[in-house]
Amino acid sequence: MRRGAVAAAGAAVLVLSGCTDTGSSPEPSKAPPTVTVTVPTAPPSAATGVLGPTGPSTAKPCKGTAVAVGADPQPIIDAAPAGTTFCFAQGIHRLTKAIHPREGDTLAGDPGAVLSGAVRLTGWTRDGSAWSVQGVLPAAYALKGQCEDNKTKPCQLGEQLFVDGKHLTRVMSRAQVKPGTFYGDYTANAVYVADDPAGHVVEMSRTPTAIDKSADDVTVTGLTIEHFASKPQAGAVQAGSGWKVIANEVRWNHAVGIMVIEGDDAELSRNTVADNGQLGIGQYKSAGVRITANLVTRNNTDGFWIADWESGGIKSTRSSGEVSGNDIVANKGIGMWSDIAEYDRRITGNRIRDNAADGIRYEISYAGVIDQNVVQHNGFGTGRGSGGTLWDGGGINVNTSSDVQVRGNLIQDNRNALSIQSRTRGDGPRGKYVLRNVLVEGNLVVMTGSSALGVVENKRSPTQAGAITFRRNSYQGTGSFAYRGRTMTWSEWQQSGFDQDSVSS
Repeated sequence: MRRGAVAAAGAAVLVLSGCTDTGSSPEPSKAPPTVTVTVPTAPPSAATGVLGPTGPSTAKPCKGTAVAVGADPQPIIDAAPAGTTFCFAQGIHRLTKAIHPREGDTLAGDPGAVLSGAVRLTGWTRDGSAWSVQGVLPAAYALKGQCEDNKTKPCQLGEQLFVDGKHLTRVMSRAQVKPGTFYGDYTANAVYVADDPAGHVVEMSRTPTAIDKSADDVTVTGLTIEHFASKPQAGAVQAGSGWKVIANEVRWNHAVGIMVIEGDDAELSRNTVADNGQLGIGQYKSAGVRITANLVTRNNTDGFWIADWESGGIKSTRSSGEVSGNDIVANKGIGMWSDIAEYDRRITGNRIRDNAADGIRYEISYAGVIDQNVVQHNGFGTGRGSGGTLWDGGGINVNTSSDVQVRGNLIQDNRNALSIQSRTRGDGPRGKYVLRNVLVEGNLVVMTGSSALGVVENKRSPTQAGAITFRRNSYQGTGSFAYRGRTMTWSEWQQSGFDQDSVSS
């Protein structure tokens, strides 16, 4: 094998020829055919693509039944026929309970319309070195969720505090209160801050849900949805079957921004989903969902476990559909995570950058295509369970899944480039979870420093022969390869049977 010239179309052309018998045979032998293999040296089109505007500014003007600031929207909705468009007026609509639309309804906003789940906190008094307000916290409720701090578990509590719109960090004792933090004492029903709140707007998220999935085929558009005390694994917006959640800004909610639950054929597009406490977008038991052209950024603000518990950009479970053309950037967790019995999933043309854990993780699932993505600078987070081995993941992580294609991606400058993992994970609805029929083809992989690429396996789940195919990939920079517990050079990697028609430079 040798490296050929770089073609004008951004590919290296390899000329692979067989050997000719030079013995004394009286009959001339035919030369084996020459096979030309094109190897990518240019990134996919997503590398130069621009997402463009997202959020309420991209929504169409609302024409319909007006909902004034201060009005309870539910009686207005209930009094109108199903399929009505409701236009929320400019200003802050403080919701004390979730909105329940009917089939075919549209909930839309005039420019500047905000749905808020927060209450204003007043009546602060000096209390030693802090300031406190009494009687504002809810009664005790069941807690769940895995936190980065798994001892005091601050992420499990849903009430957030904002001073003049700035998010404060929860601490778990009064002694820890300092500027920029707050403490909620649920036993004494008191909230403490370090700085005098006089002259400032102090708000606490209190209502768990803005819009709940009470009917099918609902449209939500043109709204800013913020400051809801959503519970872990639940969303400020809970979307159902046939929903269209388009051109909204969903921000600063405690757990998930937008959660699709048993929402077949839902569509999420042109939303800005930012700064939510756990996860930007979630999907559960929902087939054929399209998540396209969203900005998903800076999620996991409330200290959920970065390495391994549903924190970060997008997570989907037991679902199918398309995740395409999104910018998934700077989330404190995994960028895009398909986990547990995903099927017929396509992750394509996304720009996935600067996420603290894996850029893309495809875990104990089936029949996935991961193609034409730009996956850069992921996996450099620190904390519980984070690390630099291939067990900790990489730009793309395929974990104990079958019939997965990883093709045509730019995988650049991640902590590790590509981690293929074989673990013992039990059975799923489409058969045993096993690493099988994984194709890694036509990717441009740039590695630097101590980054690695390869296959890791536990003793009870060795990788079966032929389970993984690497071909027509282009590798640039420095880095190492791994297989069967060995760290390898490029030549040793090829000798192991991988990337026979790939190039390295």
